[in-house]
Amino acid sequence: MKRTICIRLDTTQSQENLLWQLQEAYHSACNQIVPDVVANRCWNRVALHHLVYTKVRQTSKLGSQMVCNAIYSVCKAYQAKSIRPTEEVSILRFHKGKSVHFDKRTYTIKDETISLYTLGKRIQVSMRFGPFQKAYFSQGAPKEGELICKKGKWYFNLVLDLPDPPLQEGRALFGVDLGENNVYATSSGKIICGGKIRFERDQFLAKRRALQSNGSQSAKQLLKKISGNEGRRMRHVNHKLSKQIVQEAIEQKAGVIVLEDLTNIRKRIKEGKRMRTRLHRWAFRQLQMFIQYKAQAKGLSVLYVNPAYSSQTCSICGSMGVRTRHQFKCSCGNQQHADWNASRNLCRFALDISKATRAVNRTQVAVKH
Repeated sequence: MKRTICIRLDTTQSQENLLWQLQEAYHSACNQIVPDVVANRCWNRVALHHLVYTKVRQTSKLGSQMVCNAIYSVCKAYQAKSIRPTEEVSILRFHKGKSVHFDKRTYTIKDETISLYTLGKRIQVSMRFGPFQKAYFSQGAPKEGELICKKGKWYFNLVLDLPDPPLQEGRALFGVDLGENNVYATSSGKIICGGKIRFERDQFLAKRRALQSNGSQSAKQLLKKISGNEGRRMRHVNHKLSKQIVQEAIEQKAGVIVLEDLTNIRKRIKEGKRMRTRLHRWAFRQLQMFIQYKAQAKGLSVLYVNPAYSSQTCSICGSMGVRTRHQFKCSCGNQQHADWNASRNLCRFALDISKATRAVNRTQVAVKH
């Protein structure tokens, strides 16, 4: 399995200048590649390399391998957007806040010093390891990395290839229904309300709207100061929630966590503007990713299933029932919380081969095809 650790770099002023020059040249090369991506609808790394490599090499200060890394960064950015065949390809911009991709040919680590490629010669920079970073670094093999600057400080996000943990003996299914009113409901009966989280998000939104409507210089300065506060808060909350979910799955002796496949859910929303604003700011995919990698670290598998009608189908008899807000009723006599019913249906859907969409990791322990 792979894990990423963030390492602080102790740079001198001259080294920082070289890194700024590298970052500027790198982003300039990425922005030069983008028009070819849009014109040819191409974000395959090999195909795009044949299209743009020679042109970028002639105009960029970057070396050959760094140009390849720039092509990789552009492809990764467009692949993350999951563009449909009929959808228009938008123009992405790479700016100062974006990272610079390094592979094994452009960086070297020896003890607690990292050698980094720059536009001039390579620089030797000391790395500041904390106990957390040291523990992971001692276990894994270094792979690729991302160089990024935050608030004037340089960091290297290093990907490590760690040995896979032993598989859990349990093969039970553990369904998790994600939502906004209730953050999650599990098939074991645990339901976590999302009222407090929604209230905090609404506070962030109200403050931004008030400052944007003000339009004064001081309001713009405060907007810049609080930029990213909501994202950081939600990331912290999602880490806590994902840890709770994985821990409960272990306590229930489950081997597979079943989640909803919510791909393109934002494009399918047909509610009003207010509801779209709320749901578009819902970081469900981030929470799923956190659950996925935390589950993998504990030897659990993650399975995504189609959630269609999961909250309207009876988890006992399988017939259609009636959902009224958070209450579900069925003609068979089943009455329970709608989200709990949905989480139990996810487990039932996972057993139905025709409804399972894909196993994300540890395919050997997922439901057999």
